[in-house]
Amino acid sequence: MESLIREESVILSDEESFFGLVAEHKKTLYGIAHSYLRSEADALEMVQEATCRAWIKRRSLKDEGRFSPWLIRILINCCNDELKRRKRVIPSEIQGGESSVIEMASDRKLDMERALDAVKPKYRQVLVLKYYRDMTLSEIAAVLDRPEGTVKTWLNKGLKQLRDKMKGKGDDRYV
Repeated sequence: MESLIREESVILSDEESFFGLVAEHKKTLYGIAHSYLRSEADALEMVQEATCRAWIKRRSLKDEGRFSPWLIRILINCCNDELKRRKRVIPSEIQGGESSVIEMASDRKLDMERALDAVKPKYRQVLVLKYYRDMTLSEIAAVLDRPEGTVKTWLNKGLKQLRDKMKGKGDDRYV
C-alpha cells in the first residue's frame, strides 16, 4: 500500500505522468464544462484552465486516491468563476463555426436548458453531474465535498425547482 502511495506521488510530481492522468479524464471534464458553458470553445478553455490550476496546486491534494473528484471540483470552480465573470448565464445559441453545418437544438432541449439555468446553482451542479454526467450520488458527494445526504436533498430540491420551471412553461409533457 505504501509503495502505491509513493508511486502516485511520483505521478503527481512528474509533469508527463500528471498530464497523462488528466488526459484519462478529458471526456468527463469536457462534458462537465460544456454542460456549464454550452460552448465548445469555452469548455475547452475551462478544461485547460482547470488543468493549469490543478498542476499549480497539485501539492495541496492530500489523498491522491481522490484525484478525479479533486480535479472535477477544480473544473467546476473554474466554470463558476467564468459564469460570475460574465455576470449572467450564457443562453443556448446556434453556434456557427468554420464548418457551415448548423446544429439546431430541439425545443425540448432548449426549454430544459432554460429551466435548468433558472435552478439555484448548488442544485444545478448536482443535477448536471447526476443526469448529464451519470455520476452516482457518492461520486457527486466526493466531487462537491459534501455529505451524501446533503447531495440527495439538493437533488430532490433541484428536481422540484426544475419541475416547477417546466410547469411554468404551460407544458406538462416534460414533467
